[in-house]
Amino acid sequence: MQALWILAAGLCFALMAVFVKVGARYFSTAELVLYRSLISAFVMMAAMRHRGVAFRTTQLGMHARRGVLGFVALMMFFYTMTQLPLATAVTLNYTSPLYMAVFALFLVGERPRLVLMCSVILGFGGALMLLRPTLSSDQWWPGMIGLASGGVSALTYYNVRGLVHAGEPELRVVFYYALFAALGSMIWILPHGFNALNRETVGSVIGVAAFGTLGQVFLTWAYGKGKTIVTATLSYSGIVFSSVLGIWIWGDVLSWTSWLAILIIVVSGIVAVWKSQDAPTLIQAKVEND
Repeated sequence: MQALWILAAGLCFALMAVFVKVGARYFSTAELVLYRSLISAFVMMAAMRHRGVAFRTTQLGMHARRGVLGFVALMMFFYTMTQLPLATAVTLNYTSPLYMAVFALFLVGERPRLVLMCSVILGFGGALMLLRPTLSSDQWWPGMIGLASGGVSALTYYNVRGLVHAGEPELRVVFYYALFAALGSMIWILPHGFNALNRETVGSVIGVAAFGTLGQVFLTWAYGKGKTIVTATLSYSGIVFSSVLGIWIWGDVLSWTSWLAILIIVVSGIVAVWKSQDAPTLIQAKVEND
């Protein structure tokens, strides 16, 4: 059953990515992030009320730091999905475990280990390999933003780790993340104004919000019901679903070297998760960040 939940989460996140690309024809990246965050915040509010989790927190500063970083990471990820082939954009964001292994040396003081460091080097080599043959000169900027989104996402996981250690409930962590992401989006949008919602455009907004929230719920259930390392490994199914949808809907054609690069990144990320001393906590952080 655990495998079904994580596969369902991967499919939902891939479908969310599809609606992000569709919605980009009508809305700015910030608007898509806003609608995604607002729906998630309301769902978390309902869940908190149902479970009796208080909204008041003594860790507002930590929530704010995590929320700002999460907002930046989501903006980068959504922008990348609107500019690049779906499989490329999603894979670049999945470099976050590689960044986490690097940050562990500096933020946690973890001692470097050969297998872990080799997986990091191989993974980033795969990322460069994925970018070079896939992207034209005008796509390098979105490609680098996509790669950076994995790094910012990794930083948010460490912020979540601090909240977990401070005893903050999972629902409260996700709620404040969605709240600060919505506020950040509003600030970004106000100088430019909103694009109107109508019958033609509302479907993409609902798709982004609904599948993003469902994916988060399924991911949480999967991690709560099974072995975290196994679930983390299966979470890479999101890349497979995104690749299939990209080919089916937009006819995305990647070279064999690009597919090899994607495989290298996936394998390297899985090794990084398995070999990380802090894997259980960081995986929990990932659940609360997606």
